[in-house]
Amino acid sequence: MITTSQRLEGIGEYYFSQKLREIDELNKQGKNIINLGIGSPDLPPHPDVIKTLQEEAAKPNVHAYQNYKGSPVLRKAIADWYAEWYQVILDPDTEILPLIGSKEGIMHICMTYLNEGDCALIPDPGYPTYSSAVKLAGGTPVAYELTAANDWQPDFDAMEKNGLEKVKLMWVNYPQMPTGQLPTKDLFEKLVAFGRKHSILICHDNPYSFILNEHPASLLGIEGAKEVVVELNSLSKSQNMAGWRVGMLCGAKERINEVLRFKSNMDSGMFLPVQLAAAKALGLGKDWYNSVNAIYTKRREKVFELLALLNCDFSRTQVGMFVWAKIPAKYENGFALSDDILYHAHVFITPGGIFGKAGERYIRVSLCGSIERFEEAIGRINNG
Repeated sequence: MITTSQRLEGIGEYYFSQKLREIDELNKQGKNIINLGIGSPDLPPHPDVIKTLQEEAAKPNVHAYQNYKGSPVLRKAIADWYAEWYQVILDPDTEILPLIGSKEGIMHICMTYLNEGDCALIPDPGYPTYSSAVKLAGGTPVAYELTAANDWQPDFDAMEKNGLEKVKLMWVNYPQMPTGQLPTKDLFEKLVAFGRKHSILICHDNPYSFILNEHPASLLGIEGAKEVVVELNSLSKSQNMAGWRVGMLCGAKERINEVLRFKSNMDSGMFLPVQLAAAKALGLGKDWYNSVNAIYTKRREKVFELLALLNCDFSRTQVGMFVWAKIPAKYENGFALSDDILYHAHVFITPGGIFGKAGERYIRVSLCGSIERFEEAIGRINNG
């Protein structure tokens, strides 16, 4: 009998992978489901980015294996991007590691630093991949609860009381997904101080900082952060390049080299034309971000309208690619509301419980859809 490895015990199929199959079946039955669940940008990259990919891919000398640390052109573009938008100075030769999407970086970090029995602090609610990657690496995820009462920020005192002896990593993500909470400088300073005090590597996942946010921020912008912080970033959301799989890890030279020891055994580099197109995308000016956010602003108003129709409570100041909302008391949890809307109105909304126990009385709506799509969803819910 062929059996799977023990490391897969307790690791289920990713929720959206499973749910999308159910939605496919409903569509085959003619239901025409409106999917408002997944944050996959439906807008294209800038035309100049696509043009760069086309031109570079047509060259005969760009199809070989690439440097494990990525093209110097891309690393310099990342450094310039961080300097311009985050006011963070990075050495492109030693402090930047391009990734085939930042999601792989989550796994790389866990595999690089966690041994059997080590623990990692995971936000609840938070991105499910943090917990899965920790488990796959042999570590133990330890949830720290985020609540509306605490502005969706960690309770550092509570974490210290619970004991941190086995904790090696702490995963954080601001602007926070799924809650849309913006970071404050005070929070970032506390995170750096916490990591230094307890010798914990703070892993900041930062893909949403440009979406509906006038002031993008990096945790590496805090004095002394490189001693205890690594930061993941991505072009998926900010540049509409989710399918291109371009991300980055930024941090001290020592951390980059440590993660590279693992990553270099897992892939053979990124297609050079994709890297050069990504460099072009990182050089886009404020007009690009303004144009993207103008579209998301209009969509968010429609999502607010939809959530008000469902009698949900939500903050109008949250940012990012989703809207997070508390469900009305008549529903047992977010799964119940989600299924009710799916089966009666043929609209899919993500239940907050997939992000942790603290999200069970919430739902999350993606902004990745046209105004017409949101209006149709509102009409279906009204008629349902």
